[in-house]
Amino acid sequence: MSLTRDEMRTDFDAAIDRRGTGSLKWDGLRKRFGVEGADFLPMWVADTEFRTPEPVIDALVRRARHGLFGYSAAPAAYFEAIHGWMRRRHGWDVKEEWIASTPGVVCAVNLLIRTLTDRGDGVVIQPPVYYPFRRGVEDNGCRVLVNRLRLDGDRYRMDLEDLERKLPDAKLLILCSPHNPVGRVWSSDELRMLGELCLHHGVTVVSDEIHFDLVFPGHAHTVFAALSQDIAQQSVVCTAASKTFNLPGLQPAITVIPNPRLRRDFAHTLRACGIPEPNAFCLEAVTAAYAHGEDWLAELLAYLEGNRDFLCRFVEAEIPRLRVVRPEATFLAWLDCRALGLESAQLERLLLSKARLVLNQGHTFGPGGEGFVRLNFGCPRRMLEDGLTRLAAAVQSL
Repeated sequence: MSLTRDEMRTDFDAAIDRRGTGSLKWDGLRKRFGVEGADFLPMWVADTEFRTPEPVIDALVRRARHGLFGYSAAPAAYFEAIHGWMRRRHGWDVKEEWIASTPGVVCAVNLLIRTLTDRGDGVVIQPPVYYPFRRGVEDNGCRVLVNRLRLDGDRYRMDLEDLERKLPDAKLLILCSPHNPVGRVWSSDELRMLGELCLHHGVTVVSDEIHFDLVFPGHAHTVFAALSQDIAQQSVVCTAASKTFNLPGLQPAITVIPNPRLRRDFAHTLRACGIPEPNAFCLEAVTAAYAHGEDWLAELLAYLEGNRDFLCRFVEAEIPRLRVVRPEATFLAWLDCRALGLESAQLERLLLSKARLVLNQGHTFGPGGEGFVRLNFGCPRRMLEDGLTRLAAAVQSL
């Protein structure tokens, strides 16, 4: 029996207890921060507090009831769902042979660094940016080339003049689009200028677009590889259904490589590292999400937009010493706490001891992140209000 649209609606206000489920966000506090207790509110790890769409849950239950969990091979429906989603949502015609699967975008980025560089090569990142990028560059024996973003008023911009100076010494650039943590949706003009510079200098672009479905009204995401045929041949797009549909625990990442030589080299790396095919539940979840998740996503985006606006209003009214870099995408807010005059360790202690609030510290995102924190607002509004109230009380205690 199929569900009606009303029956499929998700109650985004529902508070779901995740403690004791192996959740990194909720159960990993002692290992990561040295704290534990039911009174701590974790708003750090970038997954949401929302149930995945009912068609995805139904598909997983059906697969579980089958009772056999042998080795998996991606069926045609999996590729058809990905192709349809990319075409409908992003105007991008992705061919089946372009698609490779990895257990996570971070895994894909590391494997691509290994595939596309030699030890000692320069790799450009644009901090403050998702911290596994730097770690992946360094762990694979390459040199980090910093092309720092500029905070221009209330909005971050790329420093393309500095980038042009760095590219002659680079083999690879890792792009974050939309950007985590600053929430920028890069315009097609910005991306095209970056792409032309990389083409000129022979630098391949690895574009992490895992948040590309979570873009707010007034902004439009541009897939980097869709800018032109030339750019497509010198770029790789890494994305997943994980942020969109809250599926990161199923590791549903896909890597899209239009260039046949790069595809062949990447396939060799996957074999050399023993990377398996996606597991049975990953295949079912991605297929169902991309085939049946569009109405749910529309409701999610409306709810997240409401959370974003609530957060901005609250901080402006109740915590005027802080400033929100208004996110254009994602469910992550980048809060400027520099006016408090605290060192990074002092700021973290304030939040943990006074607010019992766990956020990501900005300095971990690299140069330009000092004095900032990242807050996950992908949660019921009451939880968001609780977190912001705790934050206001901690700031007022100074």
